[in-house]
Amino acid sequence: MITFIPTPIGNPQDITIRAIKLFEKAELFFCEDTRQTKRLLRLLEERFGMMYPNAEFHSFNEHNGKERLEQFGAVLDAKEVVYVSDAGMPVISDPGQILVAYCQENDIKYDVLPGASAVTTAYAASGFEEGKFLFFGFLPHKGSDRSSALSEAMNNGYNTVLYEAPHRLEKFLKEAVALDAGRELFLAKEISKKFQTYFKGTAQELDEKFRNITIRGEWVVIIRAKKSTEKSLSFDEVLQLDLPPKPKAKLLAKLSDKSVKEWYQELIKN
Repeated sequence: MITFIPTPIGNPQDITIRAIKLFEKAELFFCEDTRQTKRLLRLLEERFGMMYPNAEFHSFNEHNGKERLEQFGAVLDAKEVVYVSDAGMPVISDPGQILVAYCQENDIKYDVLPGASAVTTAYAASGFEEGKFLFFGFLPHKGSDRSSALSEAMNNGYNTVLYEAPHRLEKFLKEAVALDAGRELFLAKEISKKFQTYFKGTAQELDEKFRNITIRGEWVVIIRAKKSTEKSLSFDEVLQLDLPPKPKAKLLAKLSDKSVKEWYQELIKN
């Protein structure tokens, strides 16, 4: 049995009782960083009386994930196995998806505990009323891949959440200004930690403000969707339009796999 357990993204008191109980009985830990996991477990032992597990600890990341599965695949169904990332919800922007896919392919029982997530926490704090959003994780670091991803994040029509490292946040703000200086952004720094801070404003306003701020810590960025002033017609609305067959056929062809000629023939029959 493998259990994917969220860890606190800041305050250690965010750990759940269920997580502590599973940590205590675990026989094998897969960790993004074994040192970070052991520090957390020692802290839980000292502050909350958790019994430190008698378990093996092994790193599991994008570089060695397949190797670990070859090494331990035969025992995953027989042992109490725990997978944790350094902070937050495992598998999200995290190599744990390799392990989930392995469980599904090999009929190994697994469970995912609910818990802390910087994505949903920041979105709730943003005040953006729309219930729909997209999560982009980290943008590429540089080059055309980064430019393309940022352009998509800014123009996909949805509020978009992404992560940004402190040394690239200033670069992100300048890039956002270049694309749309008036776009509203929400920035959350060090969620659930001592120096948690929120910022909200246009890309231009935040770029100017951050010229006088020392940028440290991990950041969640939320890009407000671009407000469209254009109204689009649905397929059914086009069908109902009082238009001659030829222009209507052209519109319907753009919304379907049929050609203008096919639509024209169908319209004149009716």
